[in-house]
Amino acid sequence: MKVEIKKLPKSEIELNIVVPVEEWNEFINEASQELSRDLKIEGFRPGHAPQNMVEARVGSAKILEEAAEHCVRHLYVRAITDNNIEAVGRPEISVLKIAKDNPFEFKARAAVLPEVVLPDYKKIAQDLKKEKKEVEVSDEEIAKSIEWLKKSRAKYITVPRVCQIGDRVEIDFEGFCEGQALKELVSKNHPTILGRGYFIPGFEENLVGMKEGEEKQFNIKFPEDFEHKHLAGKSVEFKTKMNLVQEAELPEINDEFAKNLGDFADLAALRQSVKGGLLKEKEEQEKDRWRTKLIEEIAKKSKMEIPEILIEGEKDRMSEELKARIGQVGLILEEYLDKFKKTEAEILSELAPKAQERVRSFLILQEIAKQEKIEVSDEEIEREVNYALTRYKSAEHAQNQQVDIEQLKAYTKDILKNQKVFQILEN
Repeated sequence: MKVEIKKLPKSEIELNIVVPVEEWNEFINEASQELSRDLKIEGFRPGHAPQNMVEARVGSAKILEEAAEHCVRHLYVRAITDNNIEAVGRPEISVLKIAKDNPFEFKARAAVLPEVVLPDYKKIAQDLKKEKKEVEVSDEEIAKSIEWLKKSRAKYITVPRVCQIGDRVEIDFEGFCEGQALKELVSKNHPTILGRGYFIPGFEENLVGMKEGEEKQFNIKFPEDFEHKHLAGKSVEFKTKMNLVQEAELPEINDEFAKNLGDFADLAALRQSVKGGLLKEKEEQEKDRWRTKLIEEIAKKSKMEIPEILIEGEKDRMSEELKARIGQVGLILEEYLDKFKKTEAEILSELAPKAQERVRSFLILQEIAKQEKIEVSDEEIEREVNYALTRYKSAEHAQNQQVDIEQLKAYTKDILKNQKVFQILEN
């Protein structure tokens, strides 16, 4: 096999591959046998009919087409492997010459990982060290966290009075628009805590002052930009009934409160634990901020031609991430687009700069890892993957959740490699 390599702009290459007659004829023979498996030719077992008989049944063009497909698939991979080419995405294939008993020739155009010219990244890291911020945790922050813990341990006691903000209530409600009952606005014994803002603005305010057993009707105009278009700007009549009123009974913040939360000797131990947790969280945030800034500064002085296919691939990943986030709040993409008055094409266009930034960061980290000869062992990958899988009850459960183990391993390898890069730059 003869391979000629031509470099193209934007980190693309063109391979001109010529397959010798002998090797090409082998692919033709294999294609003929493959096609004959689906033929019933008297006197021959499937897959063993002579090539001339197969050709008479399916035609020479079909055999050559099948042979070319197999040949391209195998020899393209061999060509990029033998020449240490880091190709990305699917190649664009053009068949140049195809005939029996003649060399087979085809052209493959593909994107490759670009050459990355880095600045003195260690000097940039050293210069940026003076910008690292010392993190602290104030007494006020500790107090707010403990207050949150206090509210999370609230007990609700039924009370024979009208409800007020902060109470837990259970209600029946039914919504009507233009005289028609709305199925999506019906609930029985619906629990909520007044003041949390779980309902449409104005709904909870109308409940305040009701007592157990009381019924009330009121109208609320929905916002013009409400996510469900059939209700946007409409006046909805609600019929409600108060079934239960409970007030919060909050524990006193003392040593006993601390002991009930876990393995804490007293309130001072709880405060120390909360402080440690807040400090660690702030340290992680500062580390992420500094690392992002570092890569930005290195990127400013780096040179590379990024293949469009990498940016498009990252845009697709970011689009899937967006859909997942939308799904977590109970929406689908169409509802999200309608709410923000945008098209999917506009969203993808807005993602392009961030996608390019992500790809640049990936390529920079990869090039630093290459220059620093950073390796990640199979044992390290296996350990991290096993840890990640502890969220699943079993390997079978992981399979049911459609966890791609090989993809997880590749992702884990990249994460571990990046961590080692930053460890070098932070020292």
